[in-house]
Amino acid sequence: MAGVAIEETGAGESFEGVSTGQQQPRCLIGEALVEWRSLLEQAENGSPSTSPPYWDSDDDDDGGPKPSDLYGKYIFKIDKFSQINKRELRSNAFEVGGYKWFILIYPQGCDVSNHLSLFLCVANHDELLPGWSHLAQFTIAAVNKDPKKSKYSDTLHRFWKKENDWGWKKFMEHSKLLDGFIDADTLIIKVQVQVIRERADRPFRCLDCQYRRELIRVYLTNAEQICRRFVEELRTKLGKLLENKASWSSFCAFWLGMDQCSRRRMSREKSESILKVVVKHFFIEKEVTSTLVMDSLYGGLKALEGQNKGKKIKDKYLKAEELPIPIVGIEKDTFILVDDVLLLLERAAVEPLPPKDEKVPQNRTKDGTVGEFNKESIECDERRLAELGRQTIEMFVLSNIFSKIDVEYRMAVSLKKQEELFREEEAAEIKQKSRRGVDKGKKSKKKQVY
Repeated sequence: MAGVAIEETGAGESFEGVSTGQQQPRCLIGEALVEWRSLLEQAENGSPSTSPPYWDSDDDDDGGPKPSDLYGKYIFKIDKFSQINKRELRSNAFEVGGYKWFILIYPQGCDVSNHLSLFLCVANHDELLPGWSHLAQFTIAAVNKDPKKSKYSDTLHRFWKKENDWGWKKFMEHSKLLDGFIDADTLIIKVQVQVIRERADRPFRCLDCQYRRELIRVYLTNAEQICRRFVEELRTKLGKLLENKASWSSFCAFWLGMDQCSRRRMSREKSESILKVVVKHFFIEKEVTSTLVMDSLYGGLKALEGQNKGKKIKDKYLKAEELPIPIVGIEKDTFILVDDVLLLLERAAVEPLPPKDEKVPQNRTKDGTVGEFNKESIECDERRLAELGRQTIEMFVLSNIFSKIDVEYRMAVSLKKQEELFREEEAAEIKQKSRRGVDKGKKSKKKQVY
């Protein structure tokens, strides 16, 4: 993990000509968040890691940098703040993730009045090659002398030629600066930057361990809702299919009428084709929760891979009685259903998701047992997130395989209807010919009588 760079300055350095892309504020102030961030900083400065291996590790052996290599902090200390008469201030350049950045401050506001405006900027954007872009998640904080009142804002942004800075025009009202943010005529701004190394072919680890823990505390509910909504929508569709007895019976008859070889072939799918769609579906730029969701899916995929390799994950993640029965397994580069698709569809339609975390306190106080209490809470949060990721991937795979079978089923139903229609038309034609023959016979007899 990158160290923390600290800069102290007097009245600051003037900087002109920087555009100011504005992010809609996602600002969080509060005792719970600040104490949590403070706890994580303490852990970062020497406390042992408490997260389970799959949660913290990024063991993809692709030779690229890990999230911890792409994360860093920078502190900009501005002395004699009341004496500043410049429109803009910028920090010295600092490096994170192989790129140079700086903090841009508008003490009197950027295109707004009575506000402090803060932005993170790419320092050497005019020197970069055409087509450059840096995707980064970052947090900017104004530090209060009372840590419980410090203000944090988080965002995810792709920096490029036309958007080489990003931040908040209305980061804070001037009237609030005097409430402990300016102490001894000094303002302290802190930034955390996580450069994201994207992958299009499979879920990827986005966040440094400590930064992820911090964001989990803030955005766990939002990330959970994204995964839950996806799983519950699929469960609703499956439930409607099962409720339609005629359609379900017809589908079952079609499936059971297949030979074993065809069923085995239909019950598997190349992992690459599915994981590409997973990434495209869940990783949405400018959504600050996208990185947590992607880390959730990464952890869930690692759990599935570990399950396939026979690793003992029960003790590390879930109690034996809580460990879910898998729906999906992995063989080399292929997802396979671990049981008959009919049984798995019925099970997926009713299997509950992990209960919502409504009992974990939002305000985690620092008392004599804070270490163990928060260790348990951190593991609980990360375990919940990865378990949701596992279930989301399983449902994605099951849905994909079911859709493939359903296409074959509908084609078979359509073909059967066509065959029935042909038979009906053929029978009607035969019947019509028979009637014509009878009519001719009757006419012939009438002629003989006369």
